[in-house]
Amino acid sequence: MFYGFDRTFLPVQTPLAGITTPQTLYAALLKCWRADTCAPRMRDRWSPENPTLGQCSITAFLAQDLFGGRVWGIPLNEGGVHCFNEACGGVFDLTSEQFGDVILDYSGASIQHREDHFAKREKYGRYLLLKQRLLEQMK
Repeated sequence: MFYGFDRTFLPVQTPLAGITTPQTLYAALLKCWRADTCAPRMRDRWSPENPTLGQCSITAFLAQDLFGGRVWGIPLNEGGVHCFNEACGGVFDLTSEQFGDVILDYSGASIQHREDHFAKREKYGRYLLLKQRLLEQMK
């Protein structure tokens, strides 16, 4: 399960049929994450056994659409940024499983802005694809 699954029971702010908590969003996204929604630099390592790999920013902004709050990012050793959510006083990271047994340090996080992330056309396209799959999943 994802970081925060055991203590994050936030009410959804923007209703979507069947999505009521981060837990139900995670369960739905398990059927939506694929290699084509994975960050291109990680795509060759993506697998159904590690579906959250490379999905962090598009997932965090999608969760923000539903639960409000902020998207935060922590720097990674290889120079990237890993995104997660904070809403209604709760913190959750729907894509933390991609790191396996590594325990992430969420201190020192900085606020992430969708305008910055989505300035990359391919990332915005992956976000739209993930959102479309989620909407189709919830019909």
